[in-house]
Amino acid sequence: MSFNSINTNVGAMIALQSLNAINRDLSDTLRHIATGLAISSPKDNPAVWAIAQNQRSESHALDAVRASLQRGQSITDVALAAGETVTDLLTQMKEKMLAASDTSLNTTSRKALNDDYLSLKRQIDRTVGNADFNGINLISSGNTGQVRALANADASDTIDVDHVDLSTTGAALSGMRADLLGAPISAAEIKAMSGAIQNVTSALSSLGTRSYALETHMGFIDKLQDTLDASVGRLVDADMAKEATKLQALQVKQQLAIKSLSIANSAPSYLLKLFGG
Repeated sequence: MSFNSINTNVGAMIALQSLNAINRDLSDTLRHIATGLAISSPKDNPAVWAIAQNQRSESHALDAVRASLQRGQSITDVALAAGETVTDLLTQMKEKMLAASDTSLNTTSRKALNDDYLSLKRQIDRTVGNADFNGINLISSGNTGQVRALANADASDTIDVDHVDLSTTGAALSGMRADLLGAPISAAEIKAMSGAIQNVTSALSSLGTRSYALETHMGFIDKLQDTLDASVGRLVDADMAKEATKLQALQVKQQLAIKSLSIANSAPSYLLKLFGG
């Protein structure tokens, strides 16, 4: 049964409720399009939003892990470059030592070889002393520089690179002859020089292994971070094609709802005709 009243316009109420609902949906759709997110706040979907926030936090934490690994790589690579130079210098020193072991050399020639030998020795310490990055030196004397690079987001694991002294006063080069003057150079001293070269190459091999571990783990962290970001995207990103289609439909619904409300609002005026209006 229809009900005609000028105080209560039921049709207008229904039309207004419909228009308000459409406007809310339209507002949500416009926000999705503007932000690119289907879930941008807890009120959209509390559970999914919480999961996404936790994953975002994990991804951001991995930025610090990446920075730590990159810093460790830089420190180790500088040490490796300096260590390679030390190996070359030791090889040249051994060459001078072998040349000076010739007993037929005169004093002048032996002194010239000794000067070269000492110059190379000083260059080793100069190279080692300047092999620092960000204030950390893995191979200098009197230095306990080390790398403890973060390996995960909760700092429960690290990739370690320990210090090794490659200076002329360090254990790796111990036994190396101080100069080429004085007593004749023995086979044992030449063997000790070969041992020093082997010690340095062994230390560099260890540093190279740790550098590769840092590089490999960096690749894993990059992939993990990409995976986390993609997972968050699948949870909260808006399907823009779907939103565009929905926008057009809602705009049409909005126009129809406005038209319907206009008709409903004009209905009471027809009651005037009952009174000869």
